[in-house]
Amino acid sequence: MKRKNIPTDIKSKSLKETKSEISDILERLESNQVDLEASKKDYERLLILNDHIDYLFKEKLKKIKSIGKNKTS
Repeated sequence: MKRKNIPTDIKSKSLKETKSEISDILERLESNQVDLEASKKDYERLLILNDHIDYLFKEKLKKIKSIGKNKTS
């Protein structure tokens, strides 16, 4: 599976770390203090973090399927 253009600092994050950063970004984006440029950067990072979580879940699904196949064999 190809991991798009995900920066190294994000690739090394665990699921828990990624979820935490996403929560932080969402809080900033939902706050009343709006800085358009910062919000744009946050949104772009949020999209990359989302791609990373998608990758992590797909890898977990592969492992689960692999374990299931081994048990039925």
